Amino acid sequence: MLTIGMLARKTGTKVQTIRYYEQIGLMPEPGRTAGGQRRFDEADVDRLSFIRHARQLGFSLDAIRELLELSDHPDRPCKEANAIASRHLREVERRIARLEALRTELSRMVRLCRGGRVADCRVLQVLRDHSECLTDHEAAGSERAD
Repeated sequence: MLTIGMLARKTGTKVQTIRYYEQIGLMPEPGRTAGGQRRFDEADVDRLSFIRHARQLGFSLDAIRELLELSDHPDRPCKEANAIASRHLREVERRIARLEALRTELSRMVRLCRGGRVADCRVLQVLRDHSECLTDHEAAGSERAD
């Protein structure tokens, strides 16, 4: 049996993340000692490793929940897992297309900048006037982190 710290080290997952996965139901409620400490077994290591790998591949928590549900029922058809992975692949391809469009636009902005004064800066001009852009930022999915 493993403590939460041992599980964290064994899977390369932060303790807080493990607790979060428990809270949202991706990880089952662990067994506890008489003193109330969580105890995990190899099945928990496998499940957490599965979740961690799926997150590294960019799957959403909802998709991971669906995949875990399938994996908990090994006699179900694999086509459901394939559909989830195919859906994720399409989203990854859309993101790549958006990133390629953004790279093209940024490259053009940098290439057309002649240096000199800020008043004549091509980068700043393009950022002020969307009509100067080659890409449709809505279609390109300009995602903001602010």
